[in-house]
Amino acid sequence: MATDTEADTSDLAELVRADGIEFVLAVFVDLTGKPCAKLVPAQAVEELRDEGVGFAGYAAGALGQQPSDPDVIARPDASSYTPVPFVKPGLALVHCDPYVEGKPWPYAPRVILRTQLERAAAQGLTLAVGAEVEYFLVNRDEHGVLSVADGKDTAAQPCYDARGLTRMYDHLTAVSSAMNSLGWGNYANDHEDGNGQFEQNFKYADALTTADRVITMRYLVSVLAEQRGMTATFMPKPFTDRTGTGMHMHMSLWRGSEAAFPDATDARGLGLSPLAYSFVAGIVEHARALQAVIAPTVNSYKRTGAVSTRSGATWSPRVAGYGGNDRTHFVRVPDGNRIELRGGDGAANPYLAAAAALAAGLDGIGRGLDPGEPGAGGKGPELPPTLLHAVEALQADDVISGALDAAGLGVSQYFADLKREEFFDWHSTVGAWELDRYLTAF
Repeated sequence: MATDTEADTSDLAELVRADGIEFVLAVFVDLTGKPCAKLVPAQAVEELRDEGVGFAGYAAGALGQQPSDPDVIARPDASSYTPVPFVKPGLALVHCDPYVEGKPWPYAPRVILRTQLERAAAQGLTLAVGAEVEYFLVNRDEHGVLSVADGKDTAAQPCYDARGLTRMYDHLTAVSSAMNSLGWGNYANDHEDGNGQFEQNFKYADALTTADRVITMRYLVSVLAEQRGMTATFMPKPFTDRTGTGMHMHMSLWRGSEAAFPDATDARGLGLSPLAYSFVAGIVEHARALQAVIAPTVNSYKRTGAVSTRSGATWSPRVAGYGGNDRTHFVRVPDGNRIELRGGDGAANPYLAAAAALAAGLDGIGRGLDPGEPGAGGKGPELPPTLLHAVEALQADDVISGALDAAGLGVSQYFADLKREEFFDWHSTVGAWELDRYLTAF
């Protein structure tokens, strides 16, 4: 696959010594995407390399464990080693694969993606992914009221505003410089459609590398924002009247160094090969179940369900259609080299999102599906209106639930139960909307 990422077979201890690193964050995420870590001193890096580091899985988060279960052992992947001196001098992080009793833990998102990528590799295919990471910079007062961190960012249509971009220059350039120092290839930083919303882009890579980088970037953005007295949030819809936060994924399949998607003879005019159309068809067919994974919170459906915002558009798909260079589509085809999946949001776990989207696309290829003619943004099955509907679609879909179960059975049921509980926890909580509507209505 033609990317800038090369396999790193270096020894973790050698990397740490060469860079003068003093401490290493050994990082993994749970099924919700929560970053978990232990801070390992450089003097113990050989032990980290050879034995990993232990965690009580139940305490860490959504990892399919009970308090009585054996420790999760996080084993570092040296190819993901990342010095982060711009966070703290002498600090690095490394992404880890969780194991339990010597075996890869099937509830670990990184393990799930690895397994799904191996299934693709068995068919001679590799997946490249580019991720658009959007976020808001906000403040929250002592009463819990949320406001945009830049008090002057009040324009009705703030997207691409040069002044709003410049006022956040110090934060944005700190993140950009960090990404470029790591070789990620930051190529653009912009003010997005919502007041206080930004996006910072980096080059695509193989799916596992990109997922690692999304987790690393969220960490970097959050910490660097905190250093400037702000909170960075990837919450899909923090403001009712403003555009939500997406995590759009640009995907392409490769056979070795040969791109499998482009076809200059495409009669439909999008420049895609039959294999690419089947990949798209698989994603469209499984879109409703896929949403449970790529839009995995109660709040996610306030983004995809929005009908208007202050700027005049939501930029969020409501139906599972596909088409050309048109941002109203669930699957957009900017050119023949890639497709863009626009249903995902800032809460998506990048490992699970890539694994589930790949499973859907491979099913389309395996069955020789055709998505039909490219249509307008309103053409296609409606996406789930709530998280509960999405979970029901997930449990009825063997392909997407099978992607979550890629490394071991039981994960999809656990995930569905977790998300169903999340929905009903929200549903049973009395909120401001209810008080405003009902307190004196009767």
